[in-house]
Order: sequence, then structure tokens, then C-alpha cells
Amino acid sequence: MKSEVGAAEQAMTQAASYQEWLDAARSFDAQYGLNRWQRDKQCDDYDYRLIASRVALIRRLRRQKDYDQLTFSLREELHRNLGNVDNPVLYRHAKSGTKKLIDDFVNEVTGALTDMCDADFTLLPPMIKRRFFKRAARSFGRSALLLSGGASLGLFHVGVVAELHEQGLLPRVLAGSSVGSIIGGVIATHTDTELAERLRAENVDFEWNRLMGVQDAVKAGSLMDQSVLRRSIDSNIPDLTFIEAYEKTRRILNISVSPSDRHQFPRLLNYLTAPNVLIRNAVLASCAIPGVFPPVQLRARNYAGRSVAHLPQSRWIDGSVHDDVPKDRVNRQHNVNHYIVSQTNPHVVPFLSKEIEQSGVVPFIHGLLVRSPMIQLEHVLDLVDRNFDLPGVNSIVRAAHAVVRQDYSGDITIYPARRAPGLGRIFANPNPTQVAKLLQEGRRATWPHIERIRNATQISRTFDACLYRLSARYRFVRRRLAGSAPPPGMAGRTFHSGGRGTDA
Repeated sequence: MKSEVGAAEQAMTQAASYQEWLDAARSFDAQYGLNRWQRDKQCDDYDYRLIASRVALIRRLRRQKDYDQLTFSLREELHRNLGNVDNPVLYRHAKSGTKKLIDDFVNEVTGALTDMCDADFTLLPPMIKRRFFKRAARSFGRSALLLSGGASLGLFHVGVVAELHEQGLLPRVLAGSSVGSIIGGVIATHTDTELAERLRAENVDFEWNRLMGVQDAVKAGSLMDQSVLRRSIDSNIPDLTFIEAYEKTRRILNISVSPSDRHQFPRLLNYLTAPNVLIRNAVLASCAIPGVFPPVQLRARNYAGRSVAHLPQSRWIDGSVHDDVPKDRVNRQHNVNHYIVSQTNPHVVPFLSKEIEQSGVVPFIHGLLVRSPMIQLEHVLDLVDRNFDLPGVNSIVRAAHAVVRQDYSGDITIYPARRAPGLGRIFANPNPTQVAKLLQEGRRATWPHIERIRNATQISRTFDACLYRLSARYRFVRRRLAGSAPPPGMAGRTFHSGGRGTDA
């Protein structure tokens, strides 16, 4: 048995795709009897009695096609983490997923929502049904993917995104800081078909770094040639504004920028807060590492289609300085209450806790020892900022304080192996071999989280799909009521769930 388990572990290590990894994980679970744990609904880590009763009720109502009662039942109790089903501990035991009862619950709820969306019944006429789904979706919340900074190490994000995209799990709401804003910009400005091609390792173009000569560096006030970074951004991201990208792909892009002026505040740029700002320029600002690149003035497209200065008196720098993973502002603006974070910042990864893989006294003590220096540093920087007025130094102290006091993780945090990369690797232009390696590392780091992400996002993804179909029908009905003919191809058309929905 040991040799068989060892073979399964080795197969997981050597897997070239998620399906290969999952097959090996299931073999591992079978050898250790962990599949029996998955089938056994009982566990102290969640309210299995509540979840079992809900599964039985929803199955019965779906079988009876009692959509009126099903609507009432779901609206009453459909809230994220019902019965603690999102508890990360539930994904610690088995490699290939969690309790089958939890999978059944998620599948029954999403099946019921789909049935209700497509059926005609008394309680919810078409117009009221759309309102019901919008309100229920808002009550339940949605997931977002947040991509950190990390210079060249940020190509790890591409592997994470590629795997989520292949599995159909890529959230509509995206946020990026620094290099994460480049990856987010690529995602938000390309359709699904375009994105699948863009995310291939051979198509990744990321030559962003060129040191300037001493005279040019002194004149520009930065170490690196920003025009090289600009060309790299322009080659990856089309010339679109935030609102234009949203209308093209229905993805919701958020980019963090930090102020270079002490009297300004950090901003989260998106199609609501900065609809006409050019994404390329916002990305350039979010990548302006202090001392490495100069601050950037934002640009916007005006009513005549010309590029003009946006907030002309202000300049902006690296979004990671103040808000590497802007969870609070993303929540306020887009109703997000679940965060998937891809984290590659070299000053952050060593301090991340392995909240799923490890627990107990020893990991707790280890985590405490690792984090203590950061806590002390934050305290010292706060005292210096409050009690000393040091011209030319206080701005550096404030920036350092902003960096160390942030929360860099999410509900699910994906990050590379904890090793200290050299500065050369962080700031060098990666060659094709290094690109392929970073992308594969991102994919591999994502595989152990796939089933947890699937369960945590399936209900909100179903809401999006249903709202997309209902909105299309709503627009069609309004045209009919207005006496206009349906657009070409609309008559008799069946609506499918391939869209990404509307921003409810």
C-alpha cells in the first residue's frame, strides 16, 4: 500500500495537467480511505444536518416542479457559507475535494436556480423574476480575482488565470496592482476566444526592463526606461477605456493606483469610478515603482475621442504601495464578498500562512515567529511618522508603513513555493524558458484549490448566467411591447448560459 500511495503522490508531483493531477489525487484518497470520509456526511466542521435537510427539500421541490415553494425556500436561506460549507478545514482532509454532501448541496442549488430561470410559474412572472434574481444575487454576493504586484514574478498570475479560464472558473470581477494590473488588463480587454490564445506561453510578451544611463536616470528621476514598459503594455492591452472594455467583454476590471502627492488618496479605477480613463495609461501608473519609474499622469478619452489629461494636477505610482489587494473597495463597488488572491510579492509570500495545509500548535508558533518582525516594523514606522518631521524622509516612511500594514491574502490565496528569489530574477526580462516555467508554476499552485474554488463560486456564476438570459429576454419583451420588430436572429432564438451576465 505504501508503494501505491507513493506512486500516487509522485503522479501528483509530475502531473502535466489538472486532470492528471486530479486522477492522481483521487487515487491517493482511495488508498488512504479518504474517499470514505468524503462520502460520510457527518463532520463537526460544518452543520451537516442543516445541509442534508436542504438538499432533501430542494430535490423534492425540483422533482415536483413546485417552483413557487422553491422560490420562497431559496430566498429565505440562500446566503454564502450556509452551515459553514466554505470552512477551509473541510478541504484539508482529502486531496481531491470535500464532502460529497457539500458538492450535492451546491449542485442542487444551482440546478434549482437554472430551473427557476427557465420555467414559467405563477409566483414570478418574467419581469418580476429578473428583479428577484438581481436581488437574490446581490444578497448572496460574488467572487473576485485579485492579482498582486511582483515584477517579473507576476507571470505566475498568467498560469493561475489560464487554469481558472480552462476550468470555467475565472471570475468576472478582477483587480490588479502593479504587474497584476497588466495581467488584469489583458483579461478584461479580450474575449474568451481571444484570451485562450493570449494565455499560451509562446504568446506572452513581457519585455519591460531596461536600465538607463546615469545621465538619463538623473534627468528622469528613475532607474529604468519607462518607454520600454509602455511598449510592453501597449503590445498586450488594446487601446480601450474602462467602459469600452466592460462593454466588450462584460468583465469588471479594477486597477489600484497610489498618489505621489501626500494630499491625494489611493484610487481604484474601474468602469464606475473612471469610465473614460485609458486602461493602458492606468496600468502604466500602477506599475510605476517608486524610484524605478517616474510617476504617471492619467489620461482619458473625451467626448470627441481625443486623449486628454485626467486629474491633470495629480501624478500616480505603483498601486501595490497602498492597496496591493483592494478587497474593501472592490466589495463596496461590486458586491464582492469572496476573494481569490494570486500573490507573488517577494516581501509577502514568506509571511503567508498555509491556512489549509497546516494547523495545530507547531504551525501556529512558526507563523507567529515569522510574522512578529513585520508587526514590530509596522509599529516602529507608525511611531516615526507620528512623532518626527523629517523632510524628504517622511514620504518614504509613509510608503513603507502603507506596505507593511496591508492584508495581502484572501479567502483563497494562491502563491508560489516559499523561496527567496534573487533581485535579478525579480527585475530581469524573463526568457521563453522562464516564462513557461512561471506559467506552469502558477497552474500547479492552482490545482489543489480548484474544487474549493468551484464550490465557492458555482452559485454566483449561476446567478450571472441566469441574469444574462433574463436580461436578454427582458430587452426582447420591451421591444415587443414598444411595437418594434426583434433584431435579426432574435425571433425564435433560444438563450444559452454562455454569457457572463450583467453587473447587478
